[in-house]
Amino acid sequence: MAPANIRRAFKKVKANRGAAGVDGMTVDEFAGWARQNWPKICSTLMDGTYRPQPVLRVEIPKTTGKDMRKLGIPTVLDRVICQAIAQVLSDRLDPEFSESSFGYRPGRSAHGAIRQIHTSVRRGYRIAVDIDVKGFFDNVNHDVIFARLSRHIRDKRVLRLIGLYLRAGVVVDGQIHPSPMGIAQGSPLSPLLANLVLDDLDKVLEQRGHRFARYADDVLIVVRSKSAGDRVMASISRFLLTKLKLSVSVEKSRVAPIGQTSFLGFGFRRGKICWSEKTLLRFKQEVKRFTDRNWGVSMARRLREFGAYLRGWMNYFGLSGYYRPIPVLESWIRRRIRACYWVNRKSIECAEGSAPSASRMAPRTSLPTACGSDGIPGSES
Repeated sequence: MAPANIRRAFKKVKANRGAAGVDGMTVDEFAGWARQNWPKICSTLMDGTYRPQPVLRVEIPKTTGKDMRKLGIPTVLDRVICQAIAQVLSDRLDPEFSESSFGYRPGRSAHGAIRQIHTSVRRGYRIAVDIDVKGFFDNVNHDVIFARLSRHIRDKRVLRLIGLYLRAGVVVDGQIHPSPMGIAQGSPLSPLLANLVLDDLDKVLEQRGHRFARYADDVLIVVRSKSAGDRVMASISRFLLTKLKLSVSVEKSRVAPIGQTSFLGFGFRRGKICWSEKTLLRFKQEVKRFTDRNWGVSMARRLREFGAYLRGWMNYFGLSGYYRPIPVLESWIRRRIRACYWVNRKSIECAEGSAPSASRMAPRTSLPTACGSDGIPGSES
């Protein structure tokens, strides 16, 4: 636990913010507490007597809106320690990971995975093998993790500490429950351990000459024919079950033409990268939420928060090269914003005791600059 590594880990945890764990300590409170207590914590880490606290279980809706995603929030202290471990291990493990693995790795992103699949699609690989690992983070086997960690780590104290974190338990409704399997999503160690376990899958796919991309536990393989796709689905399902003790979700996994599948929120249509139908639906739902005329906030706040959402959305989905829906979306968004101005000014003038005039109700400001030159995300300037 080198001091420089700990300082770098704390800066990372502080930048990520995040909620307090079971001890209630916030990130802002941690710095003062650590100045007084870190020597003792460091001593317990070195002699092997440190005990992590259980993680706080919270559930948030998945992007599909149908299921809940289970997150585990470690204490700030445990997040700092796990981040420090992850930084050292990442420097050692990351160079050995597959070039087709794009999730939670330095200099890589979901856009790289999308571009790699797009390149294969343009070369004629237009049947997708869409594999969904059933509850990966909740069901990954600890023995599988340690079998792979032991290939790279010789220090038994580090292995033991990681084991303590994996088995620290979870707090649900004030009750502590054991965690005999799985990785807590929310721990700085979870992305690295996920990549470590699934790197075996990457290596098998590479040895067999398959074209694929993986982002965390999302895997998409592209082949030339339906029969080849069926064979790949069957063989990879067997590999996951026998070697990694993981099962494939029958409901969410399938072999289909690339135009009928989506990957990381994107689809592929007529040789172009485009938004998936679910992505477009979620975008419209968010636009309706921000432009709800019954939302009792000022126009300044409405446009500020809407602009922040659009900037984030454009940074990710601006990769799309399919522009046909944009003019219709632009007109629709502008109509909804004009309606917000109408109701806002009408309310003000009624409160002042005068009838609203048509000229005063017309909006005098344009869409926020975050919308781009033509006011819609993902459009060409």
